[in-house]
This record gives sequence, structure tokens and C-alpha cells, in this order.
Amino acid sequence: MRGAGFLAIWSDIAPNNLTDYRHWLTREHTTERVTTKGFLGSRVFRAARADIHRFFILYELEAPEVLDGPAYLARLNAPTPWSQRIMPQLGNFVRGGGVMTARAGRGEGASIVALRIEHLPEQPQRLADAIAALDGIAAVQIGTTDHARTSVPTVEKGMRQNEGFFAGVLIIEALDEASLRSALRQAAEMAPDLFGGIGEPEIYQGMFALDARIASVE
Repeated sequence: MRGAGFLAIWSDIAPNNLTDYRHWLTREHTTERVTTKGFLGSRVFRAARADIHRFFILYELEAPEVLDGPAYLARLNAPTPWSQRIMPQLGNFVRGGGVMTARAGRGEGASIVALRIEHLPEQPQRLADAIAALDGIAAVQIGTTDHARTSVPTVEKGMRQNEGFFAGVLIIEALDEASLRSALRQAAEMAPDLFGGIGEPEIYQGMFALDARIASVE
């Protein structure tokens, strides 16, 4: 992942709206976002379960200041007609962004967990390094949420339910689901305070990615 900032979004969509949602994401919304000044790329993941259509989106930002910068706020205050149709349909919507505090490993994994955490580890880089060293782990990122920058009122925010707040995010990317589950068990032993109240972490699989360098030339 490039850039110092991030924006993380979780949401659910009803089965009857799934096709419209996926087309909106891949044919309009992520392109609109990554062609906004300060956005470097977008990655979309889908929860690896059959009973619900849950998605996680990770945007790479040049810096956390992008979150309340004029270019992004202009987008948020002028949603497209398609966005106006989709936004009210999103359930269990959670959104937060800020600065990536620690990174370890390299590349991207096929299976990930994206955990919202209520407090950050005392030594985030040390924890990221330790998890990244486990078998089958490609990369680890720990981000700190900037509540002020994420909470700016916008037209889009007014179209959704209360987004809540989380202190940070821990993203672990693995080569496969078995490696990820094994690493999660070991990570829970390394940082029991961090994982203690999370329960069974939800696993996501990569679905779609768009780099700003590609989107900008289309």
C-alpha cells in the first residue's frame, strides 16, 4: 500500500440490490473516487460467507488530509444519481479514515481480515512486524482513525445511518484462508488485549481493485 493515509468502509447490501451495487462499485464509484486528488487506489473485498452480502473497501490516500480536503468534500457533496440510489440501501455502514501507523510485509494477499479496534497497540510497528513474519502472511497494516477529518458533515453522510466510530483498523493479508486463520490464532496470543473482545474475525476475499494510475488514463 502506498501513501500515508487510508479510508476504510464496511457495508451490507440486500440480495435484490447486489447486482446494481456491484456494477455501481466497479463501473462508477471507485473510478470517481480514485480520480479524486489525493486518492491512490481502491481495493474491494467481499466477506467469505454465504448468508450475507458484506463488503469491505480500502482506499489508499496520499495523506489523511485528503479526507477533509476540498477535492474529496466536493465529491461527497455532489453525489451522482447512481450514488443517490445506492447509498440509502447500504446496511451496517461503518466508515473511518486516518493515518497508517504501521506497515510490514510486502505485496497483497488473497484472504484478509480487516478488524476495527477500539485501542491501538502500544508498539504498533513491532506487532505488525511480528504478524507479518508468520507463515503465509503477505502484509500487515495498522491504521489510526482521525475522527475529526472523517466526521465532516456532507450530503452523502446525510443519506446514510449513523456510521459510529472506531479508534483504528488492523488489516492482515494472507496467501490463503488457512494461513490467515493460523496467523490470527498466533496474533491473539501476541496481543490478547487487542483481540480479546473481537470474537471470531470475519474473513474477506479480494473482489476488485483499481489503481489511480490506470483510472486516470481511461
